[in-house]
Amino acid sequence: ALLSYLVTWITGIIFLFVGKNDPDVKYHAAQSVVFFGGLTILQILIGIVANINGLGVLGIVYSLLGLVHFIGWIYCLYKAWTGNGARFEIPLLGGVITPWAEQLAARV
Repeated sequence: ALLSYLVTWITGIIFLFVGKNDPDVKYHAAQSVVFFGGLTILQILIGIVANINGLGVLGIVYSLLGLVHFIGWIYCLYKAWTGNGARFEIPLLGGVITPWAEQLAARV
């Protein structure tokens, strides 16, 4: 489970296919792909728009997303390390992310 979060969505994609026989590993990998992949895409889009329009408020939003990305990464690593592979929801966003992660894990 820990390795699914180690390099955010990149290792999530790898373990989504490597851990096919373990539903918990697939769940953690899918959660990593959905959460960190979504944040990465959002950061790229906001970064492009912020550079076109000048930094301003979007620059602050971009920085806050980077902070959320980092804190989420540390949290996921900690929970995976201390939880012995048990499933967990990411605080505040878990209600949105978990159904998507379970769907992705079930389809792979």
